[in-house]
Amino acid sequence: MHPLLIFIRSHTIALSLTLMILLMGVFIVLKSTEHPRIPDIPLPEHPGQGLTDNGFGPIETVTPKETPPTPPSMERMKRQGCIADGFLSDYGENAGSTAKLISRSNCYYLHRSLETWLRPPDFELAQKIKARVTKPDIVYGMFIAEAIDTKADYFYPPEQRDFEFAKMCRDGSKNKWGEHTCQPSFEKREYMLYVQYITKQAMDMGIQSFMFGQVFLQDANDPDRSLLNAVMSSMRGYAQSKGMQIVIGAQTNDIEDESYLRMFDYIEGGVGLHADGSIEDGPCFSRWWKKEGDWCWALLWHNKFASKANNVFIHLDWSGRSGDDMSTFARMSQNDRAKAMKKLHKYFTSRDIGFFLPFLAPLPAENGSCYGPKKRFYSPDNKYTCQDEDALNTVLSNDQ
Repeated sequence: MHPLLIFIRSHTIALSLTLMILLMGVFIVLKSTEHPRIPDIPLPEHPGQGLTDNGFGPIETVTPKETPPTPPSMERMKRQGCIADGFLSDYGENAGSTAKLISRSNCYYLHRSLETWLRPPDFELAQKIKARVTKPDIVYGMFIAEAIDTKADYFYPPEQRDFEFAKMCRDGSKNKWGEHTCQPSFEKREYMLYVQYITKQAMDMGIQSFMFGQVFLQDANDPDRSLLNAVMSSMRGYAQSKGMQIVIGAQTNDIEDESYLRMFDYIEGGVGLHADGSIEDGPCFSRWWKKEGDWCWALLWHNKFASKANNVFIHLDWSGRSGDDMSTFARMSQNDRAKAMKKLHKYFTSRDIGFFLPFLAPLPAENGSCYGPKKRFYSPDNKYTCQDEDALNTVLSNDQ
């Protein structure tokens, strides 16, 4: 072949190969951007160093598969909020009956309906229970507990491994809530990853309210040192990518730092109920606080705390011990319970403070009172012994 033809042919082949490589590169780039997904970036070993604004690195971009839930109304949450503790976790072990109770109720917001106390959330179970509620547009809440089981078995798909719950523990909190338990801390990378994962899963099933239990056990109660702020930023970023709105709160007890309290959409605490249906007007419940220096169980509606918070939620608290709010309430007569709920709801909501009525809440096992599906749980359902359902729904309907 003539040398000139050989030269032209060889350069034509080279040019063709070059064009093919360039076209393949363009195809790969275009293909990779069809469904953008920015993976989670592990946190640094030393929290607070090298964190991005959202606390976890880039936010995962989500294409919503269905219409996002209606944004929660803070006003309705305050006036039509209900305690449904562990409803989506099958507390009371009678989820079908409770779903019917909720469906015919005047509840708008179900506080703490998904629980994590000593047990990671079972989202498959929660979805099944939620699907049994026929009442539309309910706002569901999740409680992120200050108690974990160090032996819990829970898979972490992003890293194809199980969570190591023992690595989540706050220093010095071993066996705080019993054998193989501890208080988790956001100073521990593993706990931050865990909270990030479970709150994403919760949002994916439509949960819109999140509350951190006894936040002073999980976080440094100082805005300049708080790692929870980064966690909440990540949560809000994920919600925004899904086109949904969420609210975040915490049990803050006697924290008074306004800059810290206003990090949250709401703060939450108990009533401090007396057997005659009365409450106190001081900042600390007298059951424990007698003089300066005593432990303060904060009454958050008091101006000392409420004036420094964005919103305040109050409800009948429980500890599983005789004499707590729920124990005291359940021991009242049916008539006195109805009067107390009507009076307290009106008292608090008239001050723009939310007051939640009990639809599922723990009781001491030997409380000697009316009860719900089991002696350890209160329910107003008319099929059980308390039979407060009509009275509570009347309060929630504002038909007073």
